Amino acid sequence: MGNIHEDIRQKKFNNEYHKLFINLFFTGSWLHLKSIQHFKAYGISPQQYNILRILRGQLPNPCSILSISERMIDKNSNASRLVEKLRQKKLVQRQTNLNDRRAVEVSITEEGLKLLLQMDIEEEKMLAELSTLDEAEAKLLNELLDKLRG
Repeated sequence: MGNIHEDIRQKKFNNEYHKLFINLFFTGSWLHLKSIQHFKAYGISPQQYNILRILRGQLPNPCSILSISERMIDKNSNASRLVEKLRQKKLVQRQTNLNDRRAVEVSITEEGLKLLLQMDIEEEKMLAELSTLDEAEAKLLNELLDKLRG
């Protein structure tokens, strides 16, 4: 890994924007694969991890499925299905909203918090994948990505 030309065996791009598009897509896929490998050891997916982090950030308040969906990194995820899988693993709990019986509120369980604590310790391994950039470069890349999304 390191040079998009070599990584995908393409010698030429139409222009720098074409190269950027392919490079971002390739890099996103590379990061996604790394995260899947990391989370597999804990029996959850990157999307489930995202939900657990959202719920931990909401403590002590529960969070609606709609709110979870709006805050998720992967906007194509089915939050209801993911929450149900986490509930079956006893990492979250669902309650019906007392004011609106159609609404469901979700909160993280003690087991979910313990899992996140274990994963927090291991997070350094994932972040090490980004250590080829120094902090100033990481800041600049963050600013450029934010600018790109406009």
